[in-house]
Amino acid sequence: MPGSIRAVVVGTGMIGAVHVAAVRAAGGELAGVVASTPERGAQVAKAWHVPARHPDFESVLADDGVDVVHVCTPNALHVRQVEAALAAGKHVICEKPLATSAAEAERLTRRAEEAGLMLAVPFVYRYHPLVREIRERRLRGEFGAWQLIHGSYLQDWMLSENAMSWRVDPAVGGPSRAFADIGSHWCDLVEWVAGVRFTEVSARLGTTVATRPAGTDTSFSTAVGGPRVEVRTEDVATVLLRTGDGVLGTLTVSQVSAGRKNRLWFELDGSAASAVFDQENPETVWLGAPDGARVLFRDPNHGSPEQRRLSRLPAGHAQGYADCFSSFVADAYAAVRGATPDGLPTGADGVRSAHIVEAALSSAASLAWTDVTTTRVGPEVTA
Repeated sequence: MPGSIRAVVVGTGMIGAVHVAAVRAAGGELAGVVASTPERGAQVAKAWHVPARHPDFESVLADDGVDVVHVCTPNALHVRQVEAALAAGKHVICEKPLATSAAEAERLTRRAEEAGLMLAVPFVYRYHPLVREIRERRLRGEFGAWQLIHGSYLQDWMLSENAMSWRVDPAVGGPSRAFADIGSHWCDLVEWVAGVRFTEVSARLGTTVATRPAGTDTSFSTAVGGPRVEVRTEDVATVLLRTGDGVLGTLTVSQVSAGRKNRLWFELDGSAASAVFDQENPETVWLGAPDGARVLFRDPNHGSPEQRRLSRLPAGHAQGYADCFSSFVADAYAAVRGATPDGLPTGADGVRSAHIVEAALSSAASLAWTDVTTTRVGPEVTA
């Protein structure tokens, strides 16, 4: 595809702004943004210095000059919008979850494959350079056979009883909130880095705030007074996992842990060595061995080729989430041009995530170990 890739971002909340910045950082051309109303879209386009040429989603579909549609809307809209964009011949980057059911995620992914279009899902924590370093060391056999996998993903943005978000409503956000929203990131990252597949889960979900303020179309908001509604999605989750090789894992998920802003943390314990990664401190990883431990710093002059490739700044100049997103979008655009970037999360990974979420929901309902359904969609990506 000659020239710059022309992209439109659909959805103007927090994550839409992240996509806009990443499109620019990746060298794409922002051809417009679409909000919930034409008036809101024009306002945001002016604030973000984006052309206000697309008043609604339909105008994006009709524009042959648009190459990629970034879907950043509430979860319940993803299927309809992704399906329409693919039918219009657009490549798609869709915020996770790709769909709120595995069956719909499978359908979208198959349609993208049949049309020869790129469909990517922003599991962007794969793009921390030191995550790539751990994965490369695993591929070299440095850790030996896995003995235990454990970790957590903790936030506090729903701690207040007056906190509210569209994600709380299962009709808009889907039947799972905390696990589908952030536990899915942990599962994707750990499976990809460790080269495992979780085949069984035993999950328990908990709602710690019984009622919250009614109605909001924003991701993060609070309200005092007014009507309240029963909360029907989880604030916390604890999950036992088992891989196809019988390795046990544990995961704790919370959106109500005071002081924890976005702490995705995992430890992989092998027969020869261990590794720890903390997303809130991504410039270092902890590597353990029987005779001691050491801290490895991100350094574009050392380590694996992928760590070097994704190190956008010199050692000692901190990189973070925004850099991951920019690298992800750059790889997605490279895929649009026909490349096959290592580790690009695609529709198949969105399908995988949906199956894990459904297994966790089923297990929480039955109070029993539940198999994670395996569906053959797209290439195998865990190696």
